[in-house]
Amino acid sequence: MNNNVLAFASDEYDKKIRQTLPFYEEFYNQITGLIKTVYDKPVSWLDIGCGTGKMGQAALESGITLSRGVFCDISQEMLDIAKGRFVGTEFEFHISDARKMSYKEQFDVVTAVQVLHYLHEDDRKTAMERCYDALKENGSFISFENISPFSEIGRNVYLDKWKRYQEANGKSPEESSRHIARYGKDYFPINIEEHLKLMRSCGFQAVEVLWFSNMQAGFWGMK
Repeated sequence: MNNNVLAFASDEYDKKIRQTLPFYEEFYNQITGLIKTVYDKPVSWLDIGCGTGKMGQAALESGITLSRGVFCDISQEMLDIAKGRFVGTEFEFHISDARKMSYKEQFDVVTAVQVLHYLHEDDRKTAMERCYDALKENGSFISFENISPFSEIGRNVYLDKWKRYQEANGKSPEESSRHIARYGKDYFPINIEEHLKLMRSCGFQAVEVLWFSNMQAGFWGMK
């Protein structure tokens, strides 16, 4: 049984997400590559919706030094798995809703990987504003999300392509169809233009598309 708002239970999340998201590992390559380019020092890092701790592990494996690592999720089961990745560290783990965070100018980096598309418009903006508040000046916010195509034709084609990817990677047609049917019902994607507009409205001085493929995209904003 699922124990969070995601599509999979915590104990099977890492396996299933690779079967579901094309280029999933590339999300983390893009994020760590950007951070290593922008910052030449140890960084303080807040990861919201941290899941099993994949983002923190990717950061460390890429050679990034974390002066502080804070991992937040609404699922205790996810946090327990994440803690197991970082035994012996002083990283912090908190049950937290992104919309209710109260950090103020504490982090060089804030990341949200496959998180904000679960929120409706007003809540999405509130969560992004809390991320903005948590950043120091010149801090980076990076979000990877499922996105909406610009046209109905594009949506139908890309959803079918996405379903075919899942089947080719071990999911049954029924399981793949159930996942595709969640679009617009269990998560609420917006298109690239809308996402960039939202980030600008939150106050970011620089807003860019970091990466894009079909129905997933990465965004970078600098405070």
